[in-house]
Amino acid sequence: MAHGRDWQRDVLRELGGTPVSEADRTAARLVRSEPPAEHHDPPPESAPSTQPVHRGVRNPRTPMPTPESVPTVDPRLALALGNPQHGDSVTRRTGQALRKLTASVGQEVADQTRLAQELQQPVTTGRVIAVTSIRGGVGKTTMSALLGRTFNHYRHDPVLTLEADAALGTLPVRMGAESVRWSCSDLAHILSPDMQLTDITGYLVPVVDGGWLLPASQGRVGAPLDIRTYRTVTLALRRYFAVTVVDCETLPGEVARTAMDTAHARVVVAPMTAEGVNGTRVVLDWLAQLPHSALATAVVALTAHSPDATLDVKAASAHLRETGVPVIALPYDRHLAQGGPIHTAMLGQATRDAAIRLAAEAMHRAVRVR
Repeated sequence: MAHGRDWQRDVLRELGGTPVSEADRTAARLVRSEPPAEHHDPPPESAPSTQPVHRGVRNPRTPMPTPESVPTVDPRLALALGNPQHGDSVTRRTGQALRKLTASVGQEVADQTRLAQELQQPVTTGRVIAVTSIRGGVGKTTMSALLGRTFNHYRHDPVLTLEADAALGTLPVRMGAESVRWSCSDLAHILSPDMQLTDITGYLVPVVDGGWLLPASQGRVGAPLDIRTYRTVTLALRRYFAVTVVDCETLPGEVARTAMDTAHARVVVAPMTAEGVNGTRVVLDWLAQLPHSALATAVVALTAHSPDATLDVKAASAHLRETGVPVIALPYDRHLAQGGPIHTAMLGQATRDAAIRLAAEAMHRAVRVR
């Protein structure tokens, strides 16, 4: 990404069809302005539902056709998912209930209150939290879904979970979406500065527990999401959503590097393996070289994918904390390991607690760290 040029202003002007002059670019180098304030147009007579109106198509002679709705999981395969199982065994849940009866709840209530206050911080402009990893299969998408659901639960303003992964990403499945229609690329051709929130949500997938989802594709092999599309969509949607959780492609992909460079907070997902921790340390060292305190806004999520993991979690966390970045360890969870949609009520207690701490750490950095 080229620093010193306000690409946000450029994109907004292009969305409005106005050419960007050299004078504007010179001014952008001198003043790093926030995105323009929202236009307060009168609300539409009726909010779009399944057939949104294309109000912002840049070329009216070639309107964007409405894509077909596609199921996120083949109906023939959906039967193979089986019934979701609880993250904790019956024995563990019984022990947790007994400990709650005998333990003092004062400190627990204080901790929960503090975390809730972090998660509910007011924001003046939309905050973007990017989630990535050094390779696939380490729980990056699962972590994005957990963060999106956590923010949806605690915040009362709009929250978006956005997929910026390859064409066959699994975020819609993990978020519980039964079908998808519009994608990031589709929306990039439709967005215009005069659109209202009700216009935008007509192109998104509503999440069962609250919030909204924007997939990167319909789950088909095709052209991957490009940097220009990512910038266009994330910049425009910041006006409507208080928090946007971005499920990025893995590093060192170009979109992932752009997302990490431009986000307000970064979550790096690392597996509880020696090579995973070592590679993640390399990523943290790279973030330290970025010119705007990227390391100060980073959090590491250390994930376990086996109940028999032998890595010393304390030693691994200490190695990563040498960079000054907080590390949140998420234990093995049977419900998450099963795959398919995430049901918050089925998560293990330790997993829920870790997800809340991770979301609070990311939100703290997105709002307060400069």
